[in-house]
Amino acid sequence: MSSNLDTRYGRAPNRSLRERRLLWIGAGTLLAVLVGWVVWIGLGGSQPLLETRDIGHSVIDAHGVSVTFEASIPVGRAASCAVEALNEGFTVVGWKVIDLPPSERYSRAFTEVVRTTEQSNTGLIYRCWLT
Repeated sequence: MSSNLDTRYGRAPNRSLRERRLLWIGAGTLLAVLVGWVVWIGLGGSQPLLETRDIGHSVIDAHGVSVTFEASIPVGRAASCAVEALNEGFTVVGWKVIDLPPSERYSRAFTEVVRTTEQSNTGLIYRCWLT
């Protein structure tokens, strides 16, 4: 009678073994995810830091905009930056890729004139990357 009740209500003789096995599998999976995350963060942290910040813009005329931005680039490294001009509908009407030479200073300000196909209302830095 006791074994029928145990079977009916899920009390099997090897249940504790199953629970321990599931616990170890769960702990192993969690450990693998944690180790993977630490490695991913660790490898990403070794890349040099590159930051940009828009300072301002001024519309020159219907065919040009002057864009001023600050770029913080690791000392001694060259970079390239894409500068864009947008119209009222946020459509790109001008685009220019500029090369920034290596320097002994980490942060530098740059001003670039971007030619446009029509009147723009803003100019900004799109993205920078190390070269």
